[in-house]
Amino acid sequence: MSHNIVLVGMPASGKTTIGKLLAEVLKDYTLIDTDSVIEKTQGMSISKIFEEYSEDYFRKLEYDTIKMVCSGANKIISIGGGAFENPDNRATLLKFGKVFYLKSDLDVLYYRISQDSTRPLLQKENPKEILKNLLNKREENYQKAHFTIDTSMLSENEIIRIILDEANS
Repeated sequence: MSHNIVLVGMPASGKTTIGKLLAEVLKDYTLIDTDSVIEKTQGMSISKIFEEYSEDYFRKLEYDTIKMVCSGANKIISIGGGAFENPDNRATLLKFGKVFYLKSDLDVLYYRISQDSTRPLLQKENPKEILKNLLNKREENYQKAHFTIDTSMLSENEIIRIILDEANS
């Protein structure tokens, strides 16, 4: 395997966790979490960027970051939940590597994020309804990934095995 693996999906779908586990298995791969890159370069959290600047400003940073990291091989890229909505990001990522949509059902996602205050789009009234609307809006684009893995009932090890099998094919 000497190409790239891109992980897309909703907030709390497991992109960061699975990315870290893949990086432990694929020792010659570099893990890049675009949200972490943005936080490091901006010196503030994603929530703070949304609050102080705007979602549009953040999306521009996200676009620039994806363009920057999409070069070379042997990378595991985990992108923010909304990044795959941008057609330019999507085209770049689909060309750049094998894209895996980590799909989870609404109840699983909601359970995972219900205690997490770092999700700026969900820090509003009726977070489950917001999450449902986001999922409905984004699902069409997530389905454009090369592979879809429903993670709702799978263990982390099962997800890793599926990704490795598909990435090697």
